[in-house]
Amino acid sequence: MRVLMVGDVVGSPGRRAVARLLPELRREFSVDVAVANGENAAAGRGLTVRTARELLDAGVDVLTSGNHIFDVRDFVPSLDGDLPVLRPANYPDATPGRGVLTLRGLTVINLMGRVFMPVPVDDPFRVADLLLEQLPGPEPVVVDFHAEASSEKQALAWYLDGRVAAVVGTHTHTPTADARLLPRGTAQVGDLGMAGIRDSIIGDDAESVIDRFLTGMPTRLPVASGEEAVLQSVVIEIDEETRLATAIQRVDRGCLVV
Repeated sequence: MRVLMVGDVVGSPGRRAVARLLPELRREFSVDVAVANGENAAAGRGLTVRTARELLDAGVDVLTSGNHIFDVRDFVPSLDGDLPVLRPANYPDATPGRGVLTLRGLTVINLMGRVFMPVPVDDPFRVADLLLEQLPGPEPVVVDFHAEASSEKQALAWYLDGRVAAVVGTHTHTPTADARLLPRGTAQVGDLGMAGIRDSIIGDDAESVIDRFLTGMPTRLPVASGEEAVLQSVVIEIDEETRLATAIQRVDRGCLVV
């Protein structure tokens, strides 16, 4: 089994990059399941039914998320619907949505970190243990760990080494160069990166981000505009008998989005 996991999709440029690049990536790498983090897909913050369907129509099978998944209030009821969209499983039980989904022979778990993160959530290590104990089927498991701290991301991957096929980081929109197989067969990467405008600051307009740092004013940051976008991801090869990874490869591509 081959799984493609795409970093945070930022606004319409990110969605267009997915639409233009994902079909070819699926063919090139014989991808069985494609997962993308969609929490920034709607104008840079949150998700809508329309933007979710746009990504699903482009070839994404499962959309994961993080702390921005509730930013578009009209979308929140859809988290309990049929769309294959996840919110972090370590939110309180009463929170709308689900944090685990099995599709096409793969189980996807979405978790969120606690270090430097703005939302108080349950311990992702403990929740991961509980979820793995409760899973009824034999499917391999991949984890999208939406977290800020590299140490927390690596720690969860080492903690779950040999129990899941992969732990990949999202949230920082900046790809890391640490993609590797851990000793017991879990693939790990600190952060997938993003799908968004190349000449930007984590997908947002560079001048606006700089202005926020210079003034300290809490202004909303617009999605960057431009002609060239990137799609940053990894392809993970999984042995379906052992349910562990045999390879992980970083795949970063660019395209025009005008």
